[in-house]
Amino acid sequence: MSAGHTNNEDALAGTTVLVVGGAKNIGREIARRSADAGAKVVVGARSMESANDAAAQIDNARGIAIDVTDEASIAAAAAELRSVDHVVVTAAAHHNVPVAELEHDKVVTAFEAKVIGPLLLAKHFAPIMPATGSFLLFSGVAAWKPSAGLSIMGITNGAVSFAASNLAVELAPIRVNAISPGIIDSGTWDSMPADDRKAFFDGVAEGNPVRRTGTLDDIADAALWLLSAGFVSGETVHVEGGARQV
Repeated sequence: MSAGHTNNEDALAGTTVLVVGGAKNIGREIARRSADAGAKVVVGARSMESANDAAAQIDNARGIAIDVTDEASIAAAAAELRSVDHVVVTAAAHHNVPVAELEHDKVVTAFEAKVIGPLLLAKHFAPIMPATGSFLLFSGVAAWKPSAGLSIMGITNGAVSFAASNLAVELAPIRVNAISPGIIDSGTWDSMPADDRKAFFDGVAEGNPVRRTGTLDDIADAALWLLSAGFVSGETVHVEGGARQV
């Protein structure tokens, strides 16, 4: 191995990784994989019970209450933790309706979850992070493939990408990046009847160049790389099988 080269496991070993939204689906998988790579993991969720339940299933993990729509809870978590190396935020609050049916408060909540919350996490956590630390935000393919009825999802996800590039400059040398997932078999769709879910995933696969649906491993692999990629900042990494190209 050449001097100065590290792999994901080397880079995360002994660090503290906070995953806001780590109690379920993509967030939980990133938390688990970070722990497997030797990190101390903090699972953040609105419910302390949910955070603790998820943390109990992950080695070297603990839970903490964080509601990205409540700045006081973010400030309290930062004061309690005192030091973290990486912050991952997967929170979202969807409001997928036609523009004619938009509700003001739900639009605001969507922006709070995706954009304002991460900004406030940066406000309170950047001061307790080392120069080698990073933030990892979550955008989404809807920003690059506009669709009727998904305007709020598309707009907020697009804003996340701009948040990453702007925060990368302001918080430097702390790195800030984003992942933009496509349709991922993450557990989000498990409530659908099995036949409907299969038909949905088959349609997704037919509609992207790699001809399959994304997996939790696809996202976790990208996340761990970005947490450890010390010369990457301000980027949005698209993990969606090329879906935005077609």
